[in-house]
Amino acid sequence: MSTVIKTLYPLATSILFFLLASSSFAQEWPLTPPAEAPADWGPVSANFEEIPYPYPVHYLALKRFGQDMRMAYMDVPPSGSPIGQTVFWQHGMNFYSEAYTPTIQALSAAGFRVIAVDRIGYAKSSKPIIPYQFNFVASNMKALLDELEINEVAIVGHSMGGMVVSRFAMSYPELITHVVMVNQIGLTDQRQTRPWSDPYREGVDSITYQSVLAGHLRYFPGAWPPQHLEYVRRRYGQSMSGEWPRLAMIRRLQVQMLYNDPVVYDWQHITTKALVMGGEEDCLVDNFPELANHVNDELQNSTILLYPGIGHAPQIEIHDLFHTDLIRFLRSDPNEPASEWE
Repeated sequence: MSTVIKTLYPLATSILFFLLASSSFAQEWPLTPPAEAPADWGPVSANFEEIPYPYPVHYLALKRFGQDMRMAYMDVPPSGSPIGQTVFWQHGMNFYSEAYTPTIQALSAAGFRVIAVDRIGYAKSSKPIIPYQFNFVASNMKALLDELEINEVAIVGHSMGGMVVSRFAMSYPELITHVVMVNQIGLTDQRQTRPWSDPYREGVDSITYQSVLAGHLRYFPGAWPPQHLEYVRRRYGQSMSGEWPRLAMIRRLQVQMLYNDPVVYDWQHITTKALVMGGEEDCLVDNFPELANHVNDELQNSTILLYPGIGHAPQIEIHDLFHTDLIRFLRSDPNEPASEWE
């Protein structure tokens, strides 16, 4: 498998573009996160009813585990000249479709139709207490494509979304032209290195503003993008809602899915043209470059693109370069070897 290392654009320019693209209120956020949660922060609803999304939100009705569920998604048409391709975007563990607004806008401007979901258990979608696992997620994604009568997509996933696209690409290869894994987590079978943690235990996990902020600070080894504090507010705000005990249990079950249902055995079965990409300084994954190269070696037709000095969120830190590279790969001939992409 081939390897590509990129020279970076100026970080400040890319972060500024992200701030402008993601919100018109970037100037209201302090340059440095405060030590304590602002006094005017209040509860955030379980289903994000008060959180605006940049495009109309639709819902897919699902019947799973004997329960009625709704999966929220945005179906974004091309804003640039249409090229007849659809990108299926998968969010990370701590996020949802709205958090990737600048990426959705960039793909739409490049002529792609973009389908971006809030997976079951996240944001505007239903929050059932069920045994979460990746086949459940892949089945829901397939149901959405069937509903929209889409029979060919490029699928891209960031962080935990990289695990989703791994399982989906293995399960439904006939639907996929390209697969992209951006700073994927779950790069090892954790059952070999640490004990199981019982998600069904008694008690409610508590979080603090400081613990949520610390988790988000890990995404950025360089400059902190001030607007990102909004995502800290939302996460912390849900802990102040009356729904927190249920949300905390769902969170446990989702985290346990990473442990119980590894995707490390999926990669060798994926034949779709693939790109493994991400920031080398990923503080969420020990030895990320080494493990990312292992994924690249396991895939049957892939190449790898790593950004020195960049962390877990290249779509934010180096917005322009990341989207240029992503779009160029997605436009490449799916029938040509990934090693010839560059």
